[in-house]
Amino acid sequence: QAAYSGLKAPVIRTGISEAEMIKYTSNAFLATKISFSNEIGNICKRLGIDVYEVMKGVGMDPRISPLFLNAGAGFGGSCFPKDVRALIRLAEGTGENASLLKSVIEVNERQPLRLVELLERRIGDLREKRIAILGLAFKNDTDDIRESRSIPVIAELKRRGAEVSAYDPLACSSMRRIFPDIDYHESAADALRGADACLVMTEWPEFGLLDKEFDLMRSREIIEGRRILKCGGVEGICW
Repeated sequence: QAAYSGLKAPVIRTGISEAEMIKYTSNAFLATKISFSNEIGNICKRLGIDVYEVMKGVGMDPRISPLFLNAGAGFGGSCFPKDVRALIRLAEGTGENASLLKSVIEVNERQPLRLVELLERRIGDLREKRIAILGLAFKNDTDDIRESRSIPVIAELKRRGAEVSAYDPLACSSMRRIFPDIDYHESAADALRGADACLVMTEWPEFGLLDKEFDLMRSREIIEGRRILKCGGVEGICW
């Protein structure tokens, strides 16, 4: 307990197994909120409803809270995917199916691919199209690309024959180890220059300031996975 004495937080005395389960359960619940928000967002998009307005209202309920209700491209990082999968394996080892937790992962795996499908509906066949990816890290303020939602997006774009032009303030060198054959740039403007479309994948604050930079594109086709942009002419993955 002395190790935590400097923290202004409640201390719970519990067993080791219970402490481990608290950690897994907390992360799994937050991941569930994200996948739930994305599922609702996908429904809202088909109905022409702004999911962010919906979740703003839902989050006012003190039983729910507004945290982790932002619909978008899904969750990544070293904790949420790993801990949900660990709980699934643990459950299966006891004979439980953990169908809800499996759905959390399934929704999260499908979500970034919806961006590519939406893109193809907007601009047609992706072969030889130049697609700018803004954001490679799984979240802003890090170079961590573990389980980044940009990874399946880039892989699918390459599979469909697109050329990828990428920018991230910190994570280009990390992503280069996975995709050494795509174009990396030192600014958003450079990545956008000559692009047929743009996908925004990480909520870096600098992306929220972009506007005229999109005029450098061959066509101003912008699809966002994080709702960070403030300029007009943008379509969201689920709004």
